[in-house]
Amino acid sequence: MAKSLSFSDYAIVACGTMIPELNYLHETGFLDVQAIYTAPGLHQVPDELELQLQKQIEIAKKSAKKIIVVYGGKYCYINMRDPYRTVDTVIEEMQEPGYYIARTKVENCLDMLASKDEREVLAEGENVWFCTPGWLKYRDMVFKGWDKANANENFPQYTGGGIMLDPIGFFDDYAMEHVEEILDFSDWASIPLEVRTVGLERFKDVLISAMEEEDRL
Repeated sequence: MAKSLSFSDYAIVACGTMIPELNYLHETGFLDVQAIYTAPGLHQVPDELELQLQKQIEIAKKSAKKIIVVYGGKYCYINMRDPYRTVDTVIEEMQEPGYYIARTKVENCLDMLASKDEREVLAEGENVWFCTPGWLKYRDMVFKGWDKANANENFPQYTGGGIMLDPIGFFDDYAMEHVEEILDFSDWASIPLEVRTVGLERFKDVLISAMEEEDRL
């Protein structure tokens, strides 16, 4: 009899930006373990990201010998003082005998939900700013310290507007109670924000690929 996929032997440490998707996977039964998180938006403060990631991995070690770190590798941690120090360097320093610690092999949170090619199709040749549900839900943390001038420096280049990659029906539910906040965000960013429904299969595959090979189906 074939075994069923299970994350029960794992701890998951993730960027808080992915809380909506990971909670959904837990609630719907794909994940049989609850994730622990670093705060959303720490890509802007790499020193704090490093401290929180180290702390959460240490906490994870107390509950499991196998740990999946749900972080991108290219854009989530950029150390301007030491460009050769990456998120993988931080994780490697947390390795110790008897533990399996692996990061999701993606560039960033967008890449967890839709590949670069898929995003290019959605952009239809336009320069589009992509985001995930967590970027809107936790925007006060993701854009902490930004004012209108910062927004004006960054967003107008996206002449194709903004697209949220939504695999869980977040946008419609959120808009029911927070439509003014969505409009305020679009006004602040000076770009319209639209939603595109994407599946969760890619994210599931990303998580499975981070497991030890013997645990994958």
